[in-house]
Amino acid sequence: MRIVLAGVLAVLAGFALAKGEKSGQFDYYVMALSWSPNWCALEGEAKGSPQCDEEHGWVLHGLWPQFHRGWPSFCATSEAQPSRSMTRDMADIMGTSGLAWYQWKKHGVCSGLSVADYYALSREAYRKVVRPPVFRKLSKAITLPASVVEEAFLKANPQFEADMVTVTCKAGHIQEVRVCLSKNLSPVPCGRDVVRDCTLNNARFEPID
Repeated sequence: MRIVLAGVLAVLAGFALAKGEKSGQFDYYVMALSWSPNWCALEGEAKGSPQCDEEHGWVLHGLWPQFHRGWPSFCATSEAQPSRSMTRDMADIMGTSGLAWYQWKKHGVCSGLSVADYYALSREAYRKVVRPPVFRKLSKAITLPASVVEEAFLKANPQFEADMVTVTCKAGHIQEVRVCLSKNLSPVPCGRDVVRDCTLNNARFEPID
């Protein structure tokens, strides 16, 4: 009986180790940029997030390894976990250190990179994409077609084509702009499961306080 039980436990342990995809195996990156005032209006202020105490505009939600269909997450990795100082140093573009930690835990571990290299690549990706300054000039909340936001990003980043950028909405608000990048951060077409263009003509856009 003990031998049988030991065998069952060994099999179960094998299944546990097999959970998640292999780190470093993916096709391209999706960089998600979130409009901070909208996130704060929808949920951040209710959570008391320190992000909402700052005058953030487009913040880096994450740099996500992606397959042409689907995406890896929570991959097994032998890389060391980020220190508090490392996540704190990312708060200037990510809003909070907590988000920087979670993005590493869920997505960064699938990149095949060390924490330092993943955060450095995330910062480089954020720097490479021009965030149209017009949105920071708003003095009050407005409604606009989501397509206008995409057009503004395409105009500010002529290296991108329409199938490389998508805009998402949530609860009637512009939520994110997502751009697709190769492993060396060159623009690439997004997979079909990434392109979820918001079709709202009256999406709400909150100003920076």
